[in-house]
Amino acid sequence: MSNERLYNMVFSTIYPLYIQKAEKKGRTKSEVDNIICWLLGYNEKELLQQIENNVSLKVFFTKAPQINPQAMKITGKICGVSIEKISDPLFKNIRILDKLIDELAKGKKLEKILTF
Repeated sequence: MSNERLYNMVFSTIYPLYIQKAEKKGRTKSEVDNIICWLLGYNEKELLQQIENNVSLKVFFTKAPQINPQAMKITGKICGVSIEKISDPLFKNIRILDKLIDELAKGKKLEKILTF
């Protein structure tokens, strides 16, 4: 999938997939929301507005209130690609969110996920 195609995907169609992935492993929607808000600086109301407005991933990430500075410490592989080797900031932030949701689904405690 090209980056542009990914960037144009609507966040509200991806969001339920994050929740589904977490819930299959006994985690909650609230934990998914906490991760998203921690990473991007949205509060719950702002997150809901973005979902209701059907914004693209590009808009969702570029209009985020503030990317958490701790996010740059996140390393590891997602889809076989090392996060630290991704040069495109938007693509990197999308993959960081994927990585955090994966860590949640693997059973890692939320407090541990958010303290990289």
